[in-house]
Amino acid sequence: MTTAHTSKQTAAEGISSGDIVLSVDAMGGDKGPAPIVAGLSHFLRKRPGARVLLHGDESQLRPLVQKRRLSGQVEIRHAPDVVAMSDKPSHVMRHGKASSMWSAIEAVRDGEAQVCVSCGNTGALMAVSMIRLRKVEGVNRPAIACLWPSRNASGFNIMLDAGADIRADQDDLLMYALMGASYARNAMGLSRPRVGLLNVGVEEHKGRAELKVAQDLIARAASRGEYEYIGFVEGGDLPSDRVDVIVTDGFTGNVALKTGEGTANLISERLREAFRKTPLSRIAALLAATSLRRLSKRIDPRRVNGGVFLGLNGTVIKSHGSADETGVRAAVEMAYQLAESGFSKRLAARVASAAALAQDDPDEEATEDAAGSPASAGSPGAKDKKKS
Repeated sequence: MTTAHTSKQTAAEGISSGDIVLSVDAMGGDKGPAPIVAGLSHFLRKRPGARVLLHGDESQLRPLVQKRRLSGQVEIRHAPDVVAMSDKPSHVMRHGKASSMWSAIEAVRDGEAQVCVSCGNTGALMAVSMIRLRKVEGVNRPAIACLWPSRNASGFNIMLDAGADIRADQDDLLMYALMGASYARNAMGLSRPRVGLLNVGVEEHKGRAELKVAQDLIARAASRGEYEYIGFVEGGDLPSDRVDVIVTDGFTGNVALKTGEGTANLISERLREAFRKTPLSRIAALLAATSLRRLSKRIDPRRVNGGVFLGLNGTVIKSHGSADETGVRAAVEMAYQLAESGFSKRLAARVASAAALAQDDPDEEATEDAAGSPASAGSPGAKDKKKS
Protein backbone atom coordinates (compact mmCIF):
# COMPACT_ATOMS: atom_id res chain seq x y z
CA MET A 1 0.00 0.00 0.00
CA THR A 2 2.73 2.45 0.97
CA THR A 3 4.89 1.64 -2.07
CA ALA A 4 2.01 2.11 -4.50
CA HIS A 5 1.09 5.44 -2.91
CA THR A 6 4.65 6.76 -3.18
CA SER A 7 4.83 5.71 -6.84
CA LYS A 8 1.58 7.55 -7.54
CA GLN A 9 2.89 10.78 -6.02
CA THR A 10 6.09 10.60 -8.05
CA ALA A 11 4.19 10.01 -11.26
CA ALA A 12 1.80 12.86 -10.62
CA GLU A 13 4.71 15.26 -10.18
CA GLY A 14 6.14 14.24 -13.57
CA ILE A 15 2.99 14.69 -15.66
CA SER A 16 2.61 18.06 -17.31
CA SER A 17 -0.66 19.47 -18.61
CA GLY A 18 0.41 18.88 -22.22
CA ASP A 19 1.14 15.16 -21.85
CA ILE A 20 -1.17 12.48 -23.25
CA VAL A 21 -1.26 9.84 -20.52
CA LEU A 22 -3.21 6.60 -20.91
CA SER A 23 -4.03 4.19 -18.10
CA VAL A 24 -3.96 0.55 -19.23
CA ASP A 25 -5.09 -2.56 -17.36
CA ALA A 26 -2.47 -5.14 -18.40
CA MET A 27 -3.95 -8.19 -16.68
CA GLY A 28 -7.63 -8.32 -17.67
CA GLY A 29 -7.40 -10.03 -21.08
CA ASP A 30 -7.86 -13.71 -21.84
CA LYS A 31 -4.26 -14.03 -23.07
CA GLY A 32 -2.49 -12.32 -20.19
CA PRO A 33 -0.23 -9.26 -20.34
CA ALA A 34 1.97 -10.28 -23.31
CA PRO A 35 -0.37 -9.11 -26.12
CA ILE A 36 -1.15 -5.97 -24.12
CA VAL A 37 2.51 -4.97 -23.98
CA ALA A 38 3.03 -6.01 -27.61
CA GLY A 39 0.14 -3.82 -28.72
CA LEU A 40 1.49 -0.92 -26.67
CA SER A 41 4.88 -1.37 -28.30
CA HIS A 42 3.41 -0.96 -31.81
CA PHE A 43 1.35 2.02 -30.67
CA LEU A 44 4.20 3.83 -28.90
CA ARG A 45 6.52 3.54 -31.89
CA LYS A 46 4.11 5.78 -33.80
CA ARG A 47 3.21 7.95 -30.81
CA PRO A 48 6.55 8.84 -29.20
CA GLY A 49 4.96 11.66 -27.19
CA ALA A 50 2.48 9.40 -25.42
CA ARG A 51 2.91 8.00 -21.93
CA VAL A 52 1.30 4.91 -20.43
CA LEU A 53 0.56 3.91 -16.85
CA LEU A 54 0.55 0.10 -17.00
CA HIS A 55 -1.27 -1.62 -14.14
CA GLY A 56 -0.64 -5.21 -13.06
CA ASP A 57 1.78 -7.64 -11.49
CA GLU A 58 5.18 -5.95 -11.71
CA SER A 59 7.08 -9.24 -11.71
CA GLN A 60 5.32 -10.20 -14.96
CA LEU A 61 5.24 -6.77 -16.57
CA ARG A 62 8.80 -5.61 -15.92
CA PRO A 63 10.49 -8.22 -18.21
CA LEU A 64 7.95 -7.62 -21.00
CA VAL A 65 8.43 -3.84 -20.86
CA GLN A 66 12.21 -4.09 -20.73
CA LYS A 67 12.32 -6.61 -23.60
CA ARG A 68 10.54 -4.13 -25.86
CA ARG A 69 12.51 -1.15 -24.48
CA LEU A 70 9.45 0.77 -23.36
CA SER A 71 10.68 1.91 -19.95
CA GLY A 72 11.00 5.54 -21.11
CA GLN A 73 7.29 5.78 -21.98
CA VAL A 74 5.70 3.15 -19.75
CA GLU A 75 5.44 3.38 -15.98
CA ILE A 76 4.39 0.20 -14.19
CA ARG A 77 1.90 0.48 -11.34
CA HIS A 78 2.01 -2.68 -9.27
CA ALA A 79 -1.42 -4.23 -8.68
CA PRO A 80 -1.20 -7.83 -7.46
CA ASP A 81 -4.80 -8.95 -8.07
CA VAL A 82 -6.56 -9.80 -11.32
CA VAL A 83 -10.28 -9.56 -12.10
CA ALA A 84 -11.24 -12.85 -13.77
CA MET A 85 -13.87 -13.05 -16.50
CA SER A 86 -15.94 -15.26 -14.19
CA ASP A 87 -15.90 -12.79 -11.28
CA LYS A 88 -19.22 -11.19 -10.42
CA PRO A 89 -19.25 -7.38 -10.35
CA SER A 90 -20.49 -7.45 -6.74
CA HIS A 91 -17.47 -9.54 -5.73
CA VAL A 92 -15.10 -7.15 -7.49
CA MET A 93 -16.69 -4.18 -5.77
CA ARG A 94 -16.05 -5.76 -2.36
CA HIS A 95 -12.65 -7.36 -2.94
CA GLY A 96 -11.14 -5.77 -6.06
CA LYS A 97 -9.37 -2.68 -4.77
CA ALA A 98 -5.94 -4.29 -5.25
CA SER A 99 -6.73 -5.34 -8.84
CA SER A 100 -5.18 -3.95 -12.01
CA MET A 101 -8.63 -2.93 -13.27
CA TRP A 102 -9.40 -0.87 -10.17
CA SER A 103 -5.95 0.73 -10.25
CA ALA A 104 -6.32 1.69 -13.93
CA ILE A 105 -9.67 3.39 -13.35
CA GLU A 106 -8.38 5.11 -10.22
CA ALA A 107 -5.65 6.81 -12.27
CA VAL A 108 -8.32 8.49 -14.42
CA ARG A 109 -10.33 9.45 -11.34
CA ASP A 110 -7.24 11.06 -9.77
CA GLY A 111 -6.46 13.02 -12.94
CA GLU A 112 -3.20 11.21 -13.64
CA ALA A 113 -4.43 9.85 -16.99
CA GLN A 114 -7.04 10.99 -19.49
CA VAL A 115 -8.38 7.61 -20.62
CA CYS A 116 -8.52 4.08 -19.18
CA VAL A 117 -8.26 0.99 -21.42
CA SER A 118 -9.09 -2.53 -20.22
CA CYS A 119 -9.66 -5.93 -21.84
CA GLY A 120 -11.25 -7.21 -18.65
CA ASN A 121 -14.64 -8.37 -17.41
CA THR A 122 -17.24 -5.98 -18.91
CA GLY A 123 -19.67 -6.11 -15.99
CA ALA A 124 -16.94 -5.51 -13.43
CA LEU A 125 -15.37 -2.74 -15.51
CA MET A 126 -18.69 -0.92 -15.80
CA ALA A 127 -19.47 -1.39 -12.10
CA VAL A 128 -16.09 -0.07 -10.92
CA SER A 129 -16.23 2.77 -13.45
CA MET A 130 -19.65 3.86 -12.22
CA ILE A 131 -18.59 3.77 -8.58
CA ARG A 132 -15.21 5.47 -8.99
CA LEU A 133 -15.94 7.90 -11.84
CA ARG A 134 -19.66 8.34 -11.17
CA LYS A 135 -22.43 8.71 -13.71
CA VAL A 136 -23.16 12.05 -15.30
CA GLU A 137 -26.15 13.56 -13.55
CA GLY A 138 -29.37 12.47 -15.23
CA VAL A 139 -27.96 9.28 -16.80
CA ASN A 140 -29.66 6.15 -15.49
CA ARG A 141 -27.75 3.53 -17.46
CA PRO A 142 -24.37 4.30 -19.10
CA ALA A 143 -23.87 2.71 -22.51
CA ILE A 144 -21.03 1.21 -24.51
CA ALA A 145 -20.68 2.81 -27.95
CA CYS A 146 -18.84 0.79 -30.59
CA LEU A 147 -17.78 1.53 -34.16
CA TRP A 148 -19.39 -0.54 -36.91
CA PRO A 149 -17.77 -0.65 -40.40
CA SER A 150 -20.12 1.04 -42.85
CA ARG A 151 -20.53 2.63 -46.27
CA ASN A 152 -20.48 6.12 -44.77
CA ALA A 153 -17.68 8.51 -45.74
CA SER A 154 -16.07 8.07 -42.31
CA GLY A 155 -16.07 4.30 -42.80
CA PHE A 156 -17.99 3.67 -39.57
CA ASN A 157 -21.35 3.93 -37.88
CA ILE A 158 -21.80 4.17 -34.11
CA MET A 159 -23.92 1.60 -32.29
CA LEU A 160 -24.97 1.74 -28.65
CA ASP A 161 -25.55 0.04 -26.27
CA ALA A 162 -23.12 -2.77 -27.15
CA GLY A 163 -23.48 -4.61 -23.86
CA ALA A 164 -23.19 -2.36 -20.81
CA ASP A 165 -26.70 -3.29 -19.63
CA ILE A 166 -29.09 -5.84 -21.12
CA ARG A 167 -32.07 -3.73 -20.04
CA ALA A 168 -33.20 -0.42 -21.49
CA ASP A 169 -36.57 1.26 -21.25
CA GLN A 170 -37.82 4.09 -23.44
CA ASP A 171 -36.10 6.77 -21.33
CA ASP A 172 -32.78 4.92 -21.52
CA LEU A 173 -33.10 4.61 -25.30
CA LEU A 174 -33.73 8.35 -25.55
CA MET A 175 -30.59 9.01 -23.50
CA TYR A 176 -28.61 6.62 -25.74
CA ALA A 177 -29.77 8.59 -28.78
CA LEU A 178 -28.68 11.87 -27.20
CA MET A 179 -25.31 10.52 -26.04
CA GLY A 180 -24.67 8.71 -29.32
CA ALA A 181 -25.37 11.87 -31.30
CA SER A 182 -23.01 13.79 -29.03
CA TYR A 183 -20.30 11.15 -29.52
CA ALA A 184 -20.77 11.34 -33.30
CA ARG A 185 -20.40 15.12 -33.25
CA ASN A 186 -17.30 15.15 -31.05
CA ALA A 187 -15.48 12.04 -32.26
CA MET A 188 -16.48 11.95 -35.93
CA GLY A 189 -17.12 15.60 -36.71
CA LEU A 190 -20.75 15.13 -37.78
CA SER A 191 -22.64 18.38 -37.18
CA ARG A 192 -26.09 16.76 -37.39
CA PRO A 193 -25.85 12.96 -37.03
CA ARG A 194 -28.63 10.73 -38.33
CA VAL A 195 -30.05 8.55 -35.56
CA GLY A 196 -32.02 5.32 -36.04
CA LEU A 197 -33.71 2.98 -33.53
CA LEU A 198 -32.99 -0.72 -34.14
CA ASN A 199 -36.13 -2.82 -34.59
CA VAL A 200 -37.42 -5.95 -36.35
CA GLY A 201 -38.84 -3.79 -39.14
CA VAL A 202 -39.13 -0.19 -40.25
CA GLU A 203 -42.92 -0.13 -40.03
CA GLU A 204 -44.26 1.91 -37.12
CA HIS A 205 -46.57 -0.85 -35.85
CA LYS A 206 -43.69 -3.33 -35.37
CA GLY A 207 -41.65 -3.90 -32.24
CA ARG A 208 -42.09 -3.96 -28.48
CA ALA A 209 -44.16 -1.36 -26.67
CA GLU A 210 -41.13 0.46 -25.22
CA LEU A 211 -39.65 0.83 -28.72
CA LYS A 212 -42.80 2.57 -29.95
CA VAL A 213 -42.73 4.95 -26.98
CA ALA A 214 -38.98 5.50 -27.45
CA GLN A 215 -39.56 6.33 -31.11
CA ASP A 216 -41.88 9.19 -30.12
CA LEU A 217 -39.46 10.46 -27.45
CA ILE A 218 -36.43 10.38 -29.75
CA ALA A 219 -38.33 12.07 -32.59
CA ARG A 220 -39.55 14.88 -30.31
CA ALA A 221 -36.06 15.50 -28.93
CA ALA A 222 -34.38 15.65 -32.36
CA SER A 223 -34.44 19.42 -32.88
CA ARG A 224 -33.13 20.27 -29.41
CA GLY A 225 -30.71 17.34 -29.45
CA GLU A 226 -29.26 18.55 -32.78
CA TYR A 227 -29.67 15.29 -34.67
CA GLU A 228 -31.88 13.96 -37.44
CA TYR A 229 -34.12 11.05 -36.47
CA ILE A 230 -34.75 8.72 -39.42
CA GLY A 231 -37.04 6.26 -37.59
CA PHE A 232 -36.72 2.51 -37.15
CA VAL A 233 -33.79 0.70 -38.78
CA GLU A 234 -33.18 -3.02 -39.25
CA GLY A 235 -30.12 -5.21 -38.81
CA GLY A 236 -29.24 -4.78 -42.48
CA ASP A 237 -28.86 -1.04 -41.91
CA LEU A 238 -26.01 -1.43 -39.41
CA PRO A 239 -23.35 -1.07 -42.15
CA SER A 240 -25.46 1.21 -44.37
CA ASP A 241 -24.97 4.86 -45.29
CA ARG A 242 -28.50 5.95 -44.33
CA VAL A 243 -27.73 6.22 -40.59
CA ASP A 244 -24.83 7.39 -38.40
CA VAL A 245 -25.96 6.30 -34.92
CA ILE A 246 -27.88 3.09 -34.20
CA VAL A 247 -29.66 2.92 -30.84
CA THR A 248 -30.59 -0.36 -29.14
CA ASP A 249 -30.54 -2.14 -25.79
CA GLY A 250 -27.36 -3.83 -24.58
CA PHE A 251 -28.60 -7.40 -25.12
CA THR A 252 -29.51 -6.85 -28.77
CA GLY A 253 -26.45 -4.70 -29.41
CA ASN A 254 -24.01 -7.23 -27.98
CA VAL A 255 -25.56 -10.09 -29.96
CA ALA A 256 -25.37 -8.00 -33.14
CA LEU A 257 -21.76 -7.04 -32.45
CA LYS A 258 -20.58 -10.60 -31.79
CA THR A 259 -22.53 -11.87 -34.83
CA GLY A 260 -20.91 -9.26 -37.06
CA GLU A 261 -17.43 -10.09 -35.79
CA GLY A 262 -18.00 -13.82 -36.22
CA THR A 263 -19.27 -13.30 -39.77
CA ALA A 264 -16.26 -11.16 -40.67
CA ASN A 265 -13.90 -13.84 -39.34
CA LEU A 266 -15.78 -16.54 -41.28
CA ILE A 267 -15.51 -14.57 -44.54
CA SER A 268 -11.76 -14.14 -44.01
CA GLU A 269 -11.30 -17.86 -43.35
CA ARG A 270 -13.38 -18.89 -46.37
CA LEU A 271 -11.47 -16.53 -48.65
CA ARG A 272 -8.14 -17.98 -47.50
CA GLU A 273 -9.40 -21.50 -48.06
CA ALA A 274 -10.71 -20.66 -51.54
CA PHE A 275 -7.47 -19.04 -52.69
CA ARG A 276 -5.34 -21.93 -51.41
CA LYS A 277 -7.41 -24.72 -52.95
CA THR A 278 -5.78 -25.09 -56.39
CA PRO A 279 -2.62 -23.87 -58.15
CA LEU A 280 -4.72 -21.49 -60.27
CA SER A 281 -6.43 -20.04 -57.22
CA ARG A 282 -3.02 -19.44 -55.62
CA ILE A 283 -1.94 -17.52 -58.72
CA ALA A 284 -5.18 -15.54 -58.58
CA ALA A 285 -4.48 -14.75 -54.92
CA LEU A 286 -1.04 -13.37 -55.86
CA LEU A 287 -2.56 -11.18 -58.56
CA ALA A 288 -5.25 -9.92 -56.18
CA ALA A 289 -2.98 -9.63 -53.13
CA THR A 290 -3.21 -5.83 -52.80
CA SER A 291 -6.99 -5.80 -53.08
CA LEU A 292 -7.32 -8.71 -50.66
CA ARG A 293 -5.17 -6.97 -48.06
CA ARG A 294 -7.32 -3.85 -48.43
CA LEU A 295 -10.49 -5.92 -47.97
CA SER A 296 -9.00 -7.77 -45.00
CA LYS A 297 -8.24 -4.50 -43.23
CA ARG A 298 -11.73 -3.15 -43.85
CA ILE A 299 -13.54 -6.18 -42.41
CA ASP A 300 -11.03 -7.10 -39.70
CA PRO A 301 -12.91 -6.64 -36.38
CA ARG A 302 -9.63 -6.23 -34.50
CA ARG A 303 -9.05 -2.87 -36.16
CA VAL A 304 -12.23 -1.37 -34.69
CA ASN A 305 -11.65 -2.96 -31.29
CA GLY A 306 -12.79 -0.91 -28.35
CA GLY A 307 -16.12 0.33 -27.05
CA VAL A 308 -16.39 3.70 -25.29
CA PHE A 309 -18.36 3.97 -22.05
CA LEU A 310 -20.70 6.94 -22.37
CA GLY A 311 -22.44 8.66 -19.48
CA LEU A 312 -19.55 8.69 -16.99
CA ASN A 313 -17.36 11.49 -15.61
CA GLY A 314 -14.31 10.12 -17.38
CA THR A 315 -13.43 8.10 -20.46
CA VAL A 316 -13.13 4.31 -20.29
CA ILE A 317 -12.56 2.05 -23.30
CA LYS A 318 -13.48 -1.63 -23.13
CA SER A 319 -11.36 -3.79 -25.42
CA HIS A 320 -12.30 -7.37 -26.23
CA GLY A 321 -11.08 -9.93 -23.72
CA SER A 322 -9.63 -12.04 -26.55
CA ALA A 323 -7.87 -9.08 -28.21
CA ASP A 324 -4.43 -9.76 -29.67
CA GLU A 325 -1.74 -7.14 -30.15
CA THR A 326 -3.51 -5.72 -33.23
CA GLY A 327 -6.74 -5.30 -31.28
CA VAL A 328 -4.97 -3.77 -28.29
CA ARG A 329 -3.15 -1.34 -30.54
CA ALA A 330 -6.47 -0.24 -32.08
CA ALA A 331 -8.07 0.30 -28.66
CA VAL A 332 -5.10 2.28 -27.34
CA GLU A 333 -4.96 4.36 -30.52
CA MET A 334 -8.62 5.22 -30.06
CA ALA A 335 -7.88 6.19 -26.45
CA TYR A 336 -5.04 8.45 -27.59
CA GLN A 337 -7.19 10.22 -30.18
CA LEU A 338 -9.95 10.85 -27.65
CA ALA A 339 -7.46 12.16 -25.09
CA GLU A 340 -5.72 14.36 -27.65
CA SER A 341 -8.98 15.98 -28.72
CA GLY A 342 -10.09 16.74 -25.16
CA PHE A 343 -13.05 14.48 -25.80
CA SER A 344 -13.82 13.66 -22.19
CA LYS A 345 -14.50 17.23 -21.05
CA ARG A 346 -16.44 18.19 -24.16
CA LEU A 347 -18.53 15.04 -24.11
CA ALA A 348 -19.23 15.33 -20.38
CA ALA A 349 -20.61 18.83 -20.90
CA ARG A 350 -22.65 17.67 -23.88
CA VAL A 351 -24.02 14.64 -22.06
CA ALA A 352 -24.92 16.76 -19.04
CA SER A 353 -26.89 18.99 -21.38
CA ALA A 354 -28.47 15.91 -22.97
CA ALA A 355 -29.43 14.55 -19.55
CA ALA A 356 -31.13 17.83 -18.71
CA LEU A 357 -32.95 17.69 -22.03
CA ALA A 358 -34.18 14.16 -21.34
CA GLN A 359 -35.45 15.16 -17.91
CA ASP A 360 -37.07 18.36 -19.12
CA ASP A 361 -38.92 16.81 -22.06
CA PRO A 362 -41.86 15.31 -20.12
CA ASP A 363 -42.18 18.48 -18.03
CA GLU A 364 -42.32 20.59 -21.18
CA GLU A 365 -45.26 18.52 -22.42
CA ALA A 366 -47.06 19.12 -19.15
CA THR A 367 -46.32 22.83 -19.44
CA GLU A 368 -47.70 22.89 -23.00
CA ASP A 369 -50.86 21.08 -21.88
CA ALA A 370 -51.36 23.60 -19.10
CA ALA A 371 -50.37 26.66 -21.14
CA GLY A 372 -51.36 29.90 -19.57
CA SER A 373 -51.59 28.46 -16.07
CA PRO A 374 -50.21 31.00 -13.55
CA ALA A 375 -49.42 28.22 -11.08
CA SER A 376 -47.23 26.43 -13.60
CA ALA A 377 -45.39 29.56 -14.65
CA GLY A 378 -44.77 30.74 -11.12
CA SER A 379 -43.91 27.49 -9.40
CA PRO A 380 -40.51 27.12 -7.68
CA GLY A 381 -39.72 24.18 -9.96
CA ALA A 382 -40.23 26.33 -13.05
CA LYS A 383 -37.89 28.97 -11.68
CA ASP A 384 -35.24 26.38 -10.91
CA LYS A 385 -35.39 25.05 -14.47
CA LYS A 386 -34.99 28.52 -15.93
CA LYS A 387 -31.87 28.98 -13.85
CA SER A 388 -30.37 25.68 -15.04
